[in-house]
Amino acid sequence: MSAASPAAVPDGLREAFRDHQRLLWGLCYRMTGCAADSDDLVQDTFQRALERPPRDLERPWRPWLVRVAMNLSRDRLRQRRRRDYPGPWLPSPIEPPAYEIEREDAATTAGRYDLLESVSFAFLLALEQLSPQRRAVLLLGDVFDYSARETAEALGMSEANARTTLHRARKQMAAYERAAPDTAEARPGGDLAAATRTMLTQLLATLASGDVAALARLLAADARLLSDGGGEFAAARNPVLGADKVARLLLGLANKGGWPRIDLRTLNGQPAVVGAFASPRPRIAPRFVLRIELAADGRIREIHQVLASRKLTALSEPPTRAV
Repeated sequence: MSAASPAAVPDGLREAFRDHQRLLWGLCYRMTGCAADSDDLVQDTFQRALERPPRDLERPWRPWLVRVAMNLSRDRLRQRRRRDYPGPWLPSPIEPPAYEIEREDAATTAGRYDLLESVSFAFLLALEQLSPQRRAVLLLGDVFDYSARETAEALGMSEANARTTLHRARKQMAAYERAAPDTAEARPGGDLAAATRTMLTQLLATLASGDVAALARLLAADARLLSDGGGEFAAARNPVLGADKVARLLLGLANKGGWPRIDLRTLNGQPAVVGAFASPRPRIAPRFVLRIELAADGRIREIHQVLASRKLTALSEPPTRAV
């Protein structure tokens, strides 16, 4: 925006940028699961508005901007899926301002899924099974509460196709809905968040002790670890399965990298660890996010390690002193 001369900016675009930037970022993030991609896509959307604005500048900017952002996001998602990703793919962790401010902008939203739920790792990973088109329809209809007509206009499809696509997307999300926790419990102040924070603290303490048996006892028998190094850093290329294997891998990584500075934060609505090494070894990620999902019995059923630099652009560094 700042690179263009004032005369080149269409009427109302500056105000539209101010009013709708957060909404567009939220849409792009839910479409791609990547904060860095979302930053790029929002800028691309407004660049498109500068270069090829809508013909009728008297009409509201928001529908046009949403349409462009969703089209660009679908293209970006298709491009990512055409490439072989080196190992498990995980979403970018984001901190509360990215979605708390957005909630103020979209206070009237009353979709099938809560805005906070729709940035959770569980929800974003469930969205990965959907085609870009179904993902877009589900997000507009069931998160941002668009009608079939509004969805059709935003995505350039018929109302009948929008309804059919939404129905099929909901069927694909059925497994997620059966496993999803109660929304109130999953909120930052809820019981699930408190239990997750407690278990994260126990996990860190047990890792520091080096006791592999004690670490395995914190894990469900079918525990799974996913590491996203993006091909940039050392990471397991396949999911690690089973409590004993996960425990031994975690301790091995802790011994290789040393003990980092760590900070417990709320990321994507749930507690997580942000860590950084003062002097990382070659191929060891200098920064990382460690997060967990709990089983019904309170043990850890899934561990996510986000290591790739591009996935961590939305996070600030941990404090100088370790927690």
